[in-house]
Amino acid sequence: MIWEKIASFILRKRFAILAVIGTITVLMAWNARRVQIRYDFAQMLPATDSTYIEYEQFIDRFGEDGNVLMIGLQDSNLFQLEKFNAWYDLGEEFLQLDGVDEVVSVARMYNLTRDDSLKKFQFVRLLDSKPTTQSELDSIKNAIYGLPFYEGVLFNEKNDVTLMGITVSDEVLDTKKRNHLVVKIQEIGNLYSEKYGLDLHYSGLPFIRSKISMLVSGELVEFIAFAALATAIILYFFFRSFKVVMFSMLVVAFGVTWCFGLIGMLGYKLTVLNGLIPPLIIIIGIPNCIFFLNKYQSEIKRHGGQARALTKSIKKVGNAILLTNVTTASGFAAFILIESQIVKEFGVIASLSILSVFVLSILLIPIIFSMLAPPSEKHVKHLDRKFIQNIVNKLVLIVTSYRPWVYVSTVVLLVFGGIGISKMVSTGNIVDDLPKNDPLYLDLKFFEKHFNGVMPFEIEIDTKKKGKVISTATIKRIDKLQGLLAEYPQFSRPISIVEVLKYSRQAFYYGKTSKYDLPSSRERSFILDYVPSGDGNDNLLRSFLDSNKQITRVSSYIEDIGTNELRDLKADIAPKIDSIFSPEDYDVTLTGTSVVFLKSNDYLIKNLVVSLALAIVIISIIMAFMFSSFRMVAVSLLPNIIPLIITAALMGYFGIPIKTSTILVFSIAFGISVDDTIHFLAKYRQELKSYSWNIRTAVILALKEVGVSMIYTSIVLFCGFFIFTMSTFGGTVALGLLTAITLFVAMFSNLIILPSLILSLEKILTTKAFKEPYLEIFDEEEDIELDNLEVKTEPTENPDNL
Repeated sequence: MIWEKIASFILRKRFAILAVIGTITVLMAWNARRVQIRYDFAQMLPATDSTYIEYEQFIDRFGEDGNVLMIGLQDSNLFQLEKFNAWYDLGEEFLQLDGVDEVVSVARMYNLTRDDSLKKFQFVRLLDSKPTTQSELDSIKNAIYGLPFYEGVLFNEKNDVTLMGITVSDEVLDTKKRNHLVVKIQEIGNLYSEKYGLDLHYSGLPFIRSKISMLVSGELVEFIAFAALATAIILYFFFRSFKVVMFSMLVVAFGVTWCFGLIGMLGYKLTVLNGLIPPLIIIIGIPNCIFFLNKYQSEIKRHGGQARALTKSIKKVGNAILLTNVTTASGFAAFILIESQIVKEFGVIASLSILSVFVLSILLIPIIFSMLAPPSEKHVKHLDRKFIQNIVNKLVLIVTSYRPWVYVSTVVLLVFGGIGISKMVSTGNIVDDLPKNDPLYLDLKFFEKHFNGVMPFEIEIDTKKKGKVISTATIKRIDKLQGLLAEYPQFSRPISIVEVLKYSRQAFYYGKTSKYDLPSSRERSFILDYVPSGDGNDNLLRSFLDSNKQITRVSSYIEDIGTNELRDLKADIAPKIDSIFSPEDYDVTLTGTSVVFLKSNDYLIKNLVVSLALAIVIISIIMAFMFSSFRMVAVSLLPNIIPLIITAALMGYFGIPIKTSTILVFSIAFGISVDDTIHFLAKYRQELKSYSWNIRTAVILALKEVGVSMIYTSIVLFCGFFIFTMSTFGGTVALGLLTAITLFVAMFSNLIILPSLILSLEKILTTKAFKEPYLEIFDEEEDIELDNLEVKTEPTENPDNL
């Protein structure tokens, strides 16, 4: 038998194996040093997606739309000389920082002026230096508030709110340097806040991305530590042995090292998603150790021979652990087929890491314990722990005597689940994973209240003809479009070539506020003559026109209203835009970070549902190959699907939305929970052969044999995933809590519903194909001490006598 040869090889070549594992671990640790956190928004959409292509074309044409860090201040006394000059100095200090291209504020703003000597407009600083008197500042204040171009963009005069925009350079924007820049900006800003007792509010995509990446890196270390601590405590509670705890944790520590090494070798970066894998490896790897050590200690207790116990443990548990790890890895591997780079990377690393930790478990645990003294009688007492045995006996009683109640309860749960599922909703927000009292969330709401959001929303207009953008007809249509956007409170005040022309008219008339309007046909000819034709900093039009003056943009910001609301908003506004810009004459594209996020969220949810279905199919095929019975597979899937239904129902009842983080629960939980099914069916088939195909006896013995390990591993998994509820991210909290609940329900489902179904459908399920599988999971050699076991096979037997 292959596993007998494997057991012999492991125990005979243990020093060579340790050397190989040590070498690989050193190599992985070296590659782990190359792992970096991802600082940009990971590409969710495939490169062939139309929304992604349109956004990339927009970036190539007009530049990055999410490179402005915003600082907001509400102060009715800002235009007092000391405070205004301090705000001026603050902007100048920010400008000196590496990675800052530009700073714009009421104290550092640009004005369009008419230069009659050159017959050109000049875009110059409104202030060359700080004002020296209050009267001078009062004049400056009037000049600032006399520029409608900046109203709703740099200041909200009505609410005494002003904004400072810091443009982050492209060289820093998507690198680790951005985090250092954000920290430095906050340090400088805090000094201003402390001096004047004012709150500064920070937001904008560079700030949001930096804060999230810093949270990810911080939580990664915390979760690994907490997962290790929790599993170590649970292991000691079960086994009461420091050696078991120490060497089991050593195995998963190697597994985590290999995980980071794989990330580094493949050139991937840490994200919110694959940052979950290292603690997952600890949580998933420990059950491998539990199953092996339980079997090893059972064999030691049975006949006392250490070498024989280790060999039998490898032979009997090795194949089952291999197949359970393959099914778990398959659940994660289904993500590889999704055309989203971040999810694909998650699937690759998770599946490879799970298989790696299996290899480490099956090699290191037997080798290490072969070098240690056999466990003492004290250390195997847990096998007879009355509390756990009483639980298992109660489960046997329920399965054998109360099956009708089991089925009634199952139907009630399914009805409960159906009602809850009908209440489920799908949505997503940029910062919806953050607590409502988090400063990042509160500051975002500040900007939404006073400036209608910070999420870029762009409308790109292709006139299909060179020079057509500046035609009178197109300008009027854009002006009408801006009026349409103004009807929606979710949008900030839009900026476009229309505003630039209005600003130009005001500048032509020497800054008179009343002249801020579109120039007439007669005025346009001589006003446009004043517009610089080059690409210098004084050419304001270049931000809104392509080189051929064929394509233009209308830029706005939008509140973080959620994907459902944004989808409805797009559907509502699209036909109205078409009524302004005839599709025959214009190509209008809605794009920007907010639109890409919406499409990414919808795309991921759709494909994660597909991956769940695919995972179920793949795992079903693997189980069918293992047990040679599609009937048994079909019935055994039910106890694993019921927990998913219950979890979905809880999401519906408690208003937990379907989004990327929560939809992951189902694939992860299914891949893990089906492991218990495999262990139970494998042991059940072994007992069938041992007891002349007596189904009742085989079910009861299988339940008693693997029930303890299933309870142990389920407790480890429950506590391990529950650790994620400590996260700052709501999505990670939901992932941990929902997965923990799902696995907890799956434990009882596999311990009660599965054996009940086998007993009730025994003639249908236990076919010749099931008895003679393609693949043997346990050694057929009988190793139960029959002299010490009394089994009554009459139909009226009492399960407690078994």
